[in-house]
Amino acid sequence: MTTDIFVNLTTSDLPRSKQFFQGLGWELNPLFSDDNAACVVIDEHVYLMVLTREFFATFTQKQLADPHTHALVQTAISADSREAVDDLVEKALAAGGIEPKEPQDYGFMYSRDFEDPDGNEFSVLWMDPTAAEKGPEAFMADQGGAPA
Repeated sequence: MTTDIFVNLTTSDLPRSKQFFQGLGWELNPLFSDDNAACVVIDEHVYLMVLTREFFATFTQKQLADPHTHALVQTAISADSREAVDDLVEKALAAGGIEPKEPQDYGFMYSRDFEDPDGNEFSVLWMDPTAAEKGPEAFMADQGGAPA
């Protein structure tokens, strides 16, 4: 059996969130979307469940934090190339997201971050396939340097 991953996020404006994530080129699964939630398909087995704050609260006994002011989780998404990293982040910015910090370039790994309009954090990253296979330290040693 394949494992599916569902990342649950809160939103204060579900229609805006649907529009934002569709602006990234991701589709909604209508079978699991309604007035309380949207199922955003990132990949074949990876989904975002964007839930209204009220609906999300029914799944936990904990107080909900505001993602604009508290880091709860950062969802990291891999990309096939540096250009694919830039493409996805540019789509996020065009759809109303923000880029909270400068791109990170370590040579063997390149990443950029964005926040959706609710403040939920995402990191998009590319890693050199050889570095991913060997690990950053071994890769950098082969290149004659040390990891950043």
